[in-house]
Amino acid sequence: MARETNALILPDPTNPQLTTRVKGTDQNGKSTLTSVPVERPLSLYLNSREIVTLMTIGDYPEALAIGYLINQNMLHPSDVITEIEYDEISEAVVVRTDCETDFEEKLAKKTRTSGCALGTVFGDIMETFKDTNLNPHAKVHTSWLYALTAQINTTPSLYLEAGAIHGCVLCERDHPLIYMEDVGRHNAVDKIAGFMRLNEVSADGKFFYTTGRLTSEMVIKTVQMQIPVLVSRSGFTSWGVELAREAGLTLIGRARGKRFIALSGEQRIVYDMDPSDVIEEPAALQRKAASADP
Repeated sequence: MARETNALILPDPTNPQLTTRVKGTDQNGKSTLTSVPVERPLSLYLNSREIVTLMTIGDYPEALAIGYLINQNMLHPSDVITEIEYDEISEAVVVRTDCETDFEEKLAKKTRTSGCALGTVFGDIMETFKDTNLNPHAKVHTSWLYALTAQINTTPSLYLEAGAIHGCVLCERDHPLIYMEDVGRHNAVDKIAGFMRLNEVSADGKFFYTTGRLTSEMVIKTVQMQIPVLVSRSGFTSWGVELAREAGLTLIGRARGKRFIALSGEQRIVYDMDPSDVIEEPAALQRKAASADP
């Protein structure tokens, strides 16, 4: 499949630094080689303070660092970033701002969530979550959903090449703009948030797609990014649905082939295509995607 020329970033499954070949034994007892994603540490510093060590595949470290700080409310729109320094040898990113930040209180209030690699969400995030107003006039057309799910699910990616990976995509109408992958879904969405900040990409007219579950963490981060629609080929958690309804977020899950279900914000959906006209996903693709799901 040819890459869309209007996409800013799409996956690069040919990058040898992102996967490795591992020898194993198959169901017939025969020796085999299989591709698996790499996983490496990335230490994040804000000014002179160490914040966290993330486990990541290692691409777009600067975007991941900025997105993490934004989604943890450690970096605000008014903060001026003066430097981002990534050192490949020490596997560390240092983000410097024009003013020192004070995050010890936030660290004291952190709680663990269901995200891979022990993703964290801080107590004061919920306070800003409740104050966020999503665009009530935003729309998502079913024709866009059908076109996007077919395109995303067949675009060459680590998700399809090696499994054990999450993909997140910032979309506009019926095409992907930014498609990021990582071993944790929170890393993938943070990369997109960071890329948007660094490249001044607006959330206006955009919606979000993820291969992973629609959890509270995914809902919170999508709302923080002021994106009014969140779509997944996977399912929901009860708290994710509850928070989406509280925030007025359109939440669409189990989007595979001609099928999907919305559990929040249904008023934004424009039903402009008959599902009977949509080609169902090939069984082989469904099995491959299911094996890659968390």
